[in-house]
Amino acid sequence: MNKKLLVLDIDGTLTNSKKEITPKTREALISIMEEGHLVMIASGRPTQGVRKYEEELGLKKYGGYLLTYNGARITRCKDNKDICTTKFSKEYVHALYDYCCEKDMGIVTYEDFEDTPKPYIISGRRTDEYLMLEANINNLDIRVSEDFKKDINRDVYKVLMTADPSVSEGLEKDLIDRFGAEFHITRSEPFFIEAMNTEVDKAKSIAKVIDILGIDHDSVIACGDGFNDISMVEYAAIGVAMGNAQQAVKDVADYITATNDEDGLVEVIEKFILH
Repeated sequence: MNKKLLVLDIDGTLTNSKKEITPKTREALISIMEEGHLVMIASGRPTQGVRKYEEELGLKKYGGYLLTYNGARITRCKDNKDICTTKFSKEYVHALYDYCCEKDMGIVTYEDFEDTPKPYIISGRRTDEYLMLEANINNLDIRVSEDFKKDINRDVYKVLMTADPSVSEGLEKDLIDRFGAEFHITRSEPFFIEAMNTEVDKAKSIAKVIDILGIDHDSVIACGDGFNDISMVEYAAIGVAMGNAQQAVKDVADYITATNDEDGLVEVIEKFILH
């Protein structure tokens, strides 16, 4: 058997519009894991925000992996051990805070370390509708800092900035012009702009995993729908865009499947793994 590594984004890919894994998709994923194929969740979400899906799919039982914070943290589910972490300098966080004050953007990072009893989101400026969405989908509390630069006194996994979709694309380009040589910047949603270490994106992180596990690149299938999925869809041997994906993802995909509300992942599994 040619063992495959199936890499899945969560929102808009693994889950439907109700943020749920459908029974049909869950059954298909479990069936391929029972045959020895690997499943890895690859998300911009913090690790806490993917735990429910890890549990639903039985990734601890079947030996799956979590690639969180866009790959800044890679966790082996079987024993909950991080196999690779790549932090983002606190000095860059401080510089982005100044930028967000200048541009009136929201900015947060995550208190999620070995000595953190319960992970939470720490906001530098305000709690807007987009940050409330981030908190709700990840089951994390938000704490607004009175002195963000003082409170961010160690390196973090990533920074999340918020802006209205009508201006976010222009702000993303401006951030890349200003800071692109120093760190990696990408939009994950029309209203989310993320910043991470230059060595972090989903493609680079998948490359690290297959090197560690000794898996051939030809065995990698990656499925996504959002801007931060572009790198892994381009990188994978078979890059799949969901039918509901952003056009930029479809433009680089090898295959476009059905939407997340039509069990598009089942189509991928049947066509490329169970064929």
